Amino acid sequence: MHSSRPLLGATLAVLTACGSAKQLNPSQNLITERPVIENSNPAKTQALEYPKARKGDQVDDYFGTKVADPFRWLEDADSPETKAWVTAENKVTFDYLSRIPFRDRIRERLTQIWNYERYGVPQQEGEYLYYQKNDGLQNQAVLYVKRPGEQGDGNVLLDPNKFSADGTTALSGTYFSNDHKYLAYTTSGGGSDWQTIHLLDLKTRQPLKDELNWVKVSGVAWVKDGFYYSGYDAPKAGESKLAGKNEYHKVYFHKIGTPQSADKLVYENKQMPLGFRIASVTEDERFLAVYLTDGNADGNKLAVRDLTDPKQAAKWTILGSDYESDMSVVGNLGGKLLVYTNYKAPRYRVLAVDPRQPQEASWKDLLPESEHKLEGIDQVGGKLVASYLKDASSLIKVFDEEGKLLRDVELPALGTASGFGGRRTDKQVYYAFTSFTYPTTIYQYDLASGQSTVWRAPKVDVKPDDYVTTQVFYKSKDGTKVPMFITHKKGLKLNGQNPTYLYAYGGFNVSLTPSFSVARMLWLENGGILAVPNLRGGGEYGEAWHKAGMTPNKQNVFDDFIGAAEYLKALNYTSAEKLAIAGGSNGGLLVGATMTQRPDLCRVAFPAVGVMDMLRYQKFTIGWNWAPEYGTSDNYQQFQNLYRFSPLHTLKPGTAYPATMITTADHDDRVVPAHSFKFAATLQEANTGTWPQLIRIDVNAGHGAGKSTKLLIDEWADVWSFAYQNMGVNPYQNVK
Repeated sequence: MHSSRPLLGATLAVLTACGSAKQLNPSQNLITERPVIENSNPAKTQALEYPKARKGDQVDDYFGTKVADPFRWLEDADSPETKAWVTAENKVTFDYLSRIPFRDRIRERLTQIWNYERYGVPQQEGEYLYYQKNDGLQNQAVLYVKRPGEQGDGNVLLDPNKFSADGTTALSGTYFSNDHKYLAYTTSGGGSDWQTIHLLDLKTRQPLKDELNWVKVSGVAWVKDGFYYSGYDAPKAGESKLAGKNEYHKVYFHKIGTPQSADKLVYENKQMPLGFRIASVTEDERFLAVYLTDGNADGNKLAVRDLTDPKQAAKWTILGSDYESDMSVVGNLGGKLLVYTNYKAPRYRVLAVDPRQPQEASWKDLLPESEHKLEGIDQVGGKLVASYLKDASSLIKVFDEEGKLLRDVELPALGTASGFGGRRTDKQVYYAFTSFTYPTTIYQYDLASGQSTVWRAPKVDVKPDDYVTTQVFYKSKDGTKVPMFITHKKGLKLNGQNPTYLYAYGGFNVSLTPSFSVARMLWLENGGILAVPNLRGGGEYGEAWHKAGMTPNKQNVFDDFIGAAEYLKALNYTSAEKLAIAGGSNGGLLVGATMTQRPDLCRVAFPAVGVMDMLRYQKFTIGWNWAPEYGTSDNYQQFQNLYRFSPLHTLKPGTAYPATMITTADHDDRVVPAHSFKFAATLQEANTGTWPQLIRIDVNAGHGAGKSTKLLIDEWADVWSFAYQNMGVNPYQNVK
């Protein structure tokens, strides 16, 4: 537990439904006519016939308001009827995409520029360095081990490409024991949030028999010959792991060499079915901390035990009087816990807390709140490395363990620095730096001298010097100034005709900072503009900025997004005809709400794995975890607010909507595919415009984590092809 980032705010937990529906012959209501694309005039692309989705008579009563839900049957992802609908929708979508003349060329170019070596941030454990590397087009990055001074890439420790035949099982986490003897690693299949814990003997580099299942929202916290982890009871026989809510999260202790059935239950709360319980242990293995949420408020409490004191090890000390503030344990300093928190400090601070005197009056400020948001803190090498955000870009400061500022870390440009993790005995740490046109580069940082040296720099088939990134501040509807990054080729003409990709998130305290995307480089090299605003609801300026975009203030987020689009048009960067709006997960909600409120705003919309049914999201798996962010339809006032912007419920029949390609996966166990399924069926029925309304559904896949390189390239090729086609742009028209 040598570092701390915002623990739970960014966790978009899980939502998957499994309802009931009258079963139909899968061959019914499917299209037989192939769609037509007139390439010479994109306005004629709507010669499409969509699957005839059956409409049920389901009507729900919310405090006297009757709300129809005719496509409720699509919540059952495994029913034959839903599967037939998915097949039919994909047929329409992929037939359409296959007829775009430059799609293959886009895929070929993406494959070309994607094929470069990419490294993760190394982690030193004992005499060895561990890091992940992707050779270029490998579906999953490989875990390597080497001595720090050794040339080359050392030896392969784990190759996730061999975990499954289709390359969709990912290495989702690595956790080294403090004595460097063992590695616990987690795997997830098909993008699922469910994880399996495996063990590896680092001396022999051979796997152990231990295997732990039904793990979710968990780390691995080592103590001697075992570790703490979190999970749920296994589903009952015959029950789908996608069904129902995930309730009664528990903390267990597993001893190496014993079956999971023998694991000791460490923490549960039988009176609180919702909420997370996540364990961590200080590096010296003295303090066990369990993070407690209640599923209603936005923060957490801490339950702490001193494992070295028999009197303290049998009871919990609770830090935090309520669940309203974030609290994370960074480490232990002389028997005092270093606690990262936004309690009475919306831009976060670090406290020194003696668990024997847990009262607030005894807390001491170690790193007080500053003018910049403290994004995270690492205790490493006898130092505290603090990661701040200054207008959504990284500012790294090094303090001694008493809180005295030693120096700033000099970064190569405006961008994002991450990493800096390590142990208190380390002399150097590693970090990654990236920006919109700065490929992710790994640096080694000497804690004594403050010098950074390049450890690995990628060689990408792009020319970063050809582009420029500027940061602007525009006014939202209520006058709030919102920052936005704009990236494009140098010498761009502001003629209002530039294809523009406007991407945002705006929620869950997530900070959207500059980062390199090889997929977006294709857009930029063809003269496109990338615009990334930092909307309210995010974490860029601390908790006040976050709360300004939470219920009941969620409309601020949509207004900020609309304001970004209007700014880009007013300054002649682009026009509605050349603008695409995009976002994923909570960002999918953002796009869905924006296109229903302002269908005239843009030409193209990309709502990805979005939360579209705001009245029922809390009813599936871990959807309850979003209640602090959104509010729920179980509360009258919150229902009124949600009903005003819920994308599914604000689609209006007889409206011309922008060209839309919804993307999801048929077994997403975070944001249930039913959100996108019901939104697509309703949109296709409501739309009277000439632009296509498609849904692209990955089969046997999840929310996106661990998605293979091949699937990523295919998806981005389709996204860019769809955007260009409906903007009337052929990126290779003048290229032989």
